[in-house]
Amino acid sequence: MTAIEPEKRDLFPRDRQPTVRILAMPAHANPNGNIFGGWIMAQMDVAGGVVALEYAGGPVSTVAVTSMEFHRPVNVGDLVSCFARIQKVGSTSITVKVEVFAQRAHDGVLESTKVTEAVIVYVAIGKDGMPSKLPERGPDFGQYW
Repeated sequence: MTAIEPEKRDLFPRDRQPTVRILAMPAHANPNGNIFGGWIMAQMDVAGGVVALEYAGGPVSTVAVTSMEFHRPVNVGDLVSCFARIQKVGSTSITVKVEVFAQRAHDGVLESTKVTEAVIVYVAIGKDGMPSKLPERGPDFGQYW
């Protein structure tokens, strides 16, 4: 494993809980030995979908990824944590910012760095399979994301 530069150490957001945590395994690696970007994107979509579903109170569907940026590679053995937070709510859509941090062991210490971030839009889905109006929520809803 590659050590993280000193200015990148311990950036893990300790003021909130990750939405999804998973260990990057060899089966998720590309031929270069890094984790496939598509695998990371899938974990991000799950994390964003969790907070969108909680807000909507029911099913949601991904409709757009409005931005995505890969900052650093993820290595086999990294502990990958996705943090999702609602940015904006429309009448049927929920925009979620997802940040991904990798923690890796170096000299007996877990070092952390932000590896990826994206903004993903979800739409609430009604029983008829069509976009559904979102419920009214108070300003404190989701304060722990």
